[in-house]
Amino acid sequence: MRNWAIILAMVVASAVPAAASKEETLAEMIARADAARPEERPALYTEIAERQLKAADRLYGDGKAEEARAAVNDVVTYCNQATNAAISSGKKLKQTEIAVRKMAARLRDIRRGLAFEDQAPVQAAVEKLENLRTTLLNRMFGDKNKK
Repeated sequence: MRNWAIILAMVVASAVPAAASKEETLAEMIARADAARPEERPALYTEIAERQLKAADRLYGDGKAEEARAAVNDVVTYCNQATNAAISSGKKLKQTEIAVRKMAARLRDIRRGLAFEDQAPVQAAVEKLENLRTTLLNRMFGDKNKK
């Protein structure tokens, strides 16, 4: 029994570094999301948007406003794609709405720490994410008789 535990521990220990070293690039994630089944796309696009949000935060912190703006635009783009995929498939609506809400809140926090001239694009992105949330909420809780 003890030998099995040791062997299992060795197998797990060897698998962890292999998984950590195999982090997908952004382009690979986008390609995987585009090729995924419709019900899997919302989660994949949300993951891409979250990754770009972290990048935007880091870039603003490093003083690279232009690159950060591009990352914020990517956040909006992939949240839009996640929303569209969730609505068209009817799957992952709630999870997508929650993720978009959290990203909008994080963008608000980022905006508060920016110079005045850098705040407007981030505020516009927040407003777009709030519109996406409204669309998702209407799909989830809207009038069922209107269809």
